[in-house]
Amino acid sequence: MAAVLACGPGALLSHRSAAALWGFQSTAAMRIDVSAPGRRGRPGIVLHRVGSVRLVSPDQLRRALEQAERLQLLDMRAAQALCERSPRRQGLRALSTLLADDREPLEVRSELERRFVGFCQEADLPLPALNTMVAGHEVDAFWPRQRLVVELDGYKFHRGRGAFERDRVRDLDLHVAGYRVLRITSRRLDRERAAVAAAVRSLLAAQSDGSRREL
Repeated sequence: MAAVLACGPGALLSHRSAAALWGFQSTAAMRIDVSAPGRRGRPGIVLHRVGSVRLVSPDQLRRALEQAERLQLLDMRAAQALCERSPRRQGLRALSTLLADDREPLEVRSELERRFVGFCQEADLPLPALNTMVAGHEVDAFWPRQRLVVELDGYKFHRGRGAFERDRVRDLDLHVAGYRVLRITSRRLDRERAAVAAAVRSLLAAQSDGSRREL
């Protein structure tokens, strides 16, 4: 505590010292590591200035996560929520990937859904829940926190007057319930991936305002 206070406002115990405090490793012959924004070091303290430098490798991060989970120090859902709240924050990409590996397998029912999951992974988008009930309708893909629904429209199952009318009723019900609906056709998922990724990313980042857009 004295070392952290000596380094001024914004200083945090970090690196091996923080790991030792949480019981990750022995404190024998341990140096004192402190991270702080733009401060000068103090005798006996290894000061790490906060910046954009990667501090651990993905393998080291994976081992740290596994140990933290064994020690019951990590709330996986809270960590996943943090990644979804700050998708562009530097350093969270590796963490998001590792957390995604620990999620329960997605229930993929169609080839189009399988392609969409691969598309989300390729575009570094958070994975949605699939085939879940929202406002009385089973939707293809859903991000609960952002209240965003994506419907995947293959021509085979969405052509014809009946399908057209059912889709509009579904969209209206979801809109009234406060959800945003984004329709993505199989053709656009194949041919306009960059534009589709940009649209999904924008909606995930935006505040939930009840607006509705279609692709």
